[in-house]
Amino acid sequence: MDWELVFTIRDALKRPLFAEAEIIGGKHGLNRAIRWVHVLESASFESLIHGEEMILTTGMGACADIASSLSFMQNLIDKNAACLCIELGAYFSSIPPEMIELANRHDFPLIIFTRTVRFVDITLDLHSLIINRHHRMLQELESISREFHRLTLTSQGTLKVLQLLCKSTRTQIVYMQLQGKPLFFPALSPDEQAPLLSFFEAFSEEMEKVQPDAAPYIREYGHKMIAVKPVGALDQTWAYILMVCNHKPQEFDCMLLDSASLSIAQELLRTRYMEERKLFSENLWVDELISGRTQDDNRLKGLVGPDFNVVNELPFRVCLIEIENPRDVKWNSSENDWESITFHLSLILRSLFEKYSLRPLITLKNNRLTVIALDIQSKLPGKLRLQQALDALQHIRADEKLKDLQLVIGVSKSHKGLKHAYAGYQESVQALSLYSCYQKSVLFYEELGVFQLLLNLNDGKTLENFIRSYLGPLIDHDQSKGSELLLTLRVFLDHDGSKQIAARNLFIVRQSLYYRLDKITELLGEDFMLPENRISIQVALRAYQLLYPEKLTLPSSRSAQL
Repeated sequence: MDWELVFTIRDALKRPLFAEAEIIGGKHGLNRAIRWVHVLESASFESLIHGEEMILTTGMGACADIASSLSFMQNLIDKNAACLCIELGAYFSSIPPEMIELANRHDFPLIIFTRTVRFVDITLDLHSLIINRHHRMLQELESISREFHRLTLTSQGTLKVLQLLCKSTRTQIVYMQLQGKPLFFPALSPDEQAPLLSFFEAFSEEMEKVQPDAAPYIREYGHKMIAVKPVGALDQTWAYILMVCNHKPQEFDCMLLDSASLSIAQELLRTRYMEERKLFSENLWVDELISGRTQDDNRLKGLVGPDFNVVNELPFRVCLIEIENPRDVKWNSSENDWESITFHLSLILRSLFEKYSLRPLITLKNNRLTVIALDIQSKLPGKLRLQQALDALQHIRADEKLKDLQLVIGVSKSHKGLKHAYAGYQESVQALSLYSCYQKSVLFYEELGVFQLLLNLNDGKTLENFIRSYLGPLIDHDQSKGSELLLTLRVFLDHDGSKQIAARNLFIVRQSLYYRLDKITELLGEDFMLPENRISIQVALRAYQLLYPEKLTLPSSRSAQL
């Protein structure tokens, strides 16, 4: 921190108007910053000050007794006032020792004027100095921020930005990379590094919830203070900057920390863009895997490269991500270029998957991203981590280009061996095709249940014949009368024959449900609830839902679609 840019109590005491002022308490707090000067003659000032004000008073509102004087001063300390200046006279002939003791205990400067002074002259004098210094601070901030941006365009830009931040703030800087070793400016010995690393580890989980655009996070560190600022973009955090201060970080410190974080994030984003473009071109062979054109291990080894043996032993799932545009934004316009949008998405996806210990191999075709998510092992099950990554992907809306996207995702079973990528891709295609049945944005293949079997029987006749065998009378009745017997039967059976729950989900009274069930019994026969018949009817209902999903949509879902 450049203290020449901050106006302190020590600076104020050098002004001519303070020539006969005497500091009688809190002498260790002279480096406190003064943001403004305020004349205060009321004991009730909770909403009148914001912190770091020099308080001028005659004591008119706080001289009733020792208790009221101490309460007045304690409230100023609690409100983080810079100091208290009292003019001795009618209200305070002398300062009680208890007030001096309180000031010393909190390093809160207590200043007295032994002669009458014009408070208006003090405020005018100090305010002009404060405003001038604030203007200089903004100029200095602008100059250093421009230098930050210039440095990111040079070799090893991040290191140079951190070195300049350290020099400009005169503090210890620690750069904690999520993937990489921590960096210290200036350098520290391993023994000096250990306490800082332990400190960060203690609250790293808490920091995961803080977005990169948030203000610096201030925490106490022994007798020092640490400001922590995430570095990242697109709702992703890639590193943290820790600024270790001997004092509470001032506005200048925090603004410089923000600027440095933004400059580093821009450089990291550019680097990731270049890496992503390179990976996009290198991963063209992923299309060969999912298309089933490559089954020979030697051919696969040639495509994947030297780490084939490691990659080939990792379990993986294939994720098929369909990108929908519900608001009909024109992708081919200059603002919403389709290539840029999919590239943004793949960049975010890669960052998210790596965060959850998944290595993504990505390829794009039309409006679908195909991802082979290799599980790099972790304590948590692979499916859970993949679910967390996909859930986070669904909520990425930081970029203007992505806010209009709707993602529908089908996920295969877990496989091992890259030659099985084709089978995984087919499973993800089948899971994605059932979005209209489940109305879930992420659907895993193992959650499809009987649909796994039905999808393979959908040859145009087999399912239709099976459906007619068990549901024909209900289908004909619904078509001729406009009734909803099929939907009623599906909801009734899906809730184990609970009439109360079925009526509630169908938004009908129970008497209406009884009438429908009587009609279903009349058309299907008294024995339709026997175990063998019930199983066949439920399978037929699932087959009907597969072929005609819109006809078995619940009322609430239909309303939402409308």
